[in-house]
Amino acid sequence: MKKIAVDFGSGVTKIFLSGCGVVLREATCIAVEEYEEKGEKKLGIKACGDKARALYGRAAVDTRIVNPVFEGDIIHFELAVQLFKYFLSKIEITRFSARRTEILFILPCGMKKEVKQKYRSLAEACGFSSVYFTLTPFAAVIGQNVIINESAPMFSLDIGYSLSVIAAFSQDGIISGLSVNLGGGNIDVHIMDDLAENSNLKIGGLTAEKLKNRVASLLPDDNKMAVAEGRDLTSGAPVSVSVNSEQLTEAVTTYVDKILEYVVFVITKLPPEAASAVMRGGVYLSGGLMKMDGIADYIQSKLGMSVILAEEPQLAAVSGGGAIVSDYTLADTFATEE
Repeated sequence: MKKIAVDFGSGVTKIFLSGCGVVLREATCIAVEEYEEKGEKKLGIKACGDKARALYGRAAVDTRIVNPVFEGDIIHFELAVQLFKYFLSKIEITRFSARRTEILFILPCGMKKEVKQKYRSLAEACGFSSVYFTLTPFAAVIGQNVIINESAPMFSLDIGYSLSVIAAFSQDGIISGLSVNLGGGNIDVHIMDDLAENSNLKIGGLTAEKLKNRVASLLPDDNKMAVAEGRDLTSGAPVSVSVNSEQLTEAVTTYVDKILEYVVFVITKLPPEAASAVMRGGVYLSGGLMKMDGIADYIQSKLGMSVILAEEPQLAAVSGGGAIVSDYTLADTFATEE
């Protein structure tokens, strides 16, 4: 029987196939064309995944780019089904083979039963009958090849595109945790606003994300540079502006500092014994934003505790989900049907 783990993120979807590893990593977006048929408005699909994402800022007037998942919730179910079917087709899982495939969804802390039911309905619409769930903190730490035991509480911080998941936990479950709607997407918007205000340059979301990934840094005196192409806000003419790491520091630290306030809040709410164990064990870091140069050292200095950075932070959770769904012992402990 095939087994897959799915991290259906707001920005990027990752899928792990047992025996093969991470087999898909694509943008969680879909391009749709609005049209009328017999007086009724309908949506036609033009592109999915990375192809749809490439249309940001370039799409025709009647084309919308939709992200059907937001902050862990499926907000446009029908489009989510079509997008997920597209992803499954890319890894050669048909509706027929899905019947013989176990699927595990990795969800943030605090998701309500109604949200889980949407994921179950999504899986069933694609032909799956064996559907399981696990939580991001478990998956992200297991994805770093770390053994979670009963006696030593652990602490995880996963910063994604629209959510940061913060939790202290043990093999017995979550001791204290929450998901906050802060992440890399907020930084992208801040970069767009800063360049508009300080450089009179209007850029799109894709350009802001590229600047964040290529230039933004929390290393002292880092001086990476890139050219941002956009539109002059006064004349409307196309222009190019050089952007360096220092210009993006405020956009990054503004949101990282806010997230760390929630980390401190969670730690202060722990029982004394658990808090002491967490302070000794350090913080396990994962999520796409953790790829940024210097961010691990910055978090360590701000929290005053050691950090453990995943080798591939953006893939830690889905890799851990893959380990859970592939191993009966891990699945018994960290996977549920509810």
